[in-house]
Amino acid sequence: MTAKISYSDVEVGTELPARTFPVTRATLVQYAGASGDFNPIHWNEKFAKLVGLPDVIAHGMFTMAEAIRVVTDWTGDPGAVLEYGVRFTKPVVVPNDDQGATIEVSAKVAAKLDDNTVRVDLTVISAGQKVLGMSRAVVRLA
Repeated sequence: MTAKISYSDVEVGTELPARTFPVTRATLVQYAGASGDFNPIHWNEKFAKLVGLPDVIAHGMFTMAEAIRVVTDWTGDPGAVLEYGVRFTKPVVVPNDDQGATIEVSAKVAAKLDDNTVRVDLTVISAGQKVLGMSRAVVRLA
């Protein structure tokens, strides 16, 4: 696969289509099974509160994965992502109700780099709080 977005069609400030991702307790159980991360803070409300959390929280790597989908959907090629890093700033708290939580992701091109690459900065919010800081990806475009 190759990125579907052309480097020449992108400018600094280009906004990627924003997305909102739902997260429920069932989502966390599915992710735990796929990742092998069965830490009880991600599924056991009593344990999560015992260790000082407000409730069950989403896996950090799950949150990262959902966020980068904005970039991979935009490029049309997950292999276009050359670098990706974040700082975990707040947890995504997932209540045990019919709605769960949401992860809201917006992104924009922050810099045009060499060799048809761009740096994309992401803003990742849940419950009105930034949950990932310094969320950046370097992407090779067509």
